[in-house]
Amino acid sequence: MPRHESAKKRMRQNEKRQKRNKSQKSRVRTKIKTLRSLDDKEEAEELLNDVKGDLDRLAAKGIIHENKAANRKSKLEKHVDALE
Repeated sequence: MPRHESAKKRMRQNEKRQKRNKSQKSRVRTKIKTLRSLDDKEEAEELLNDVKGDLDRLAAKGIIHENKAANRKSKLEKHVDALE
């Protein structure tokens, strides 16, 4: 356990940020799973735009790496394009 007040505060801040980041990542993962399970192309395209925005937002905030966001968007685009 930290002894200094500033270290204690830093620990509290880190815990808050970890919870926030975890929930945001979890929300996006759930949307991705939903998108992959869809069979209707129109619904999938609509959800794809939402997911792409979320991935960009996570990358901009540094929660996930920019390249990881780009790779996921690319794979999801291919998946949606393959739908009928």
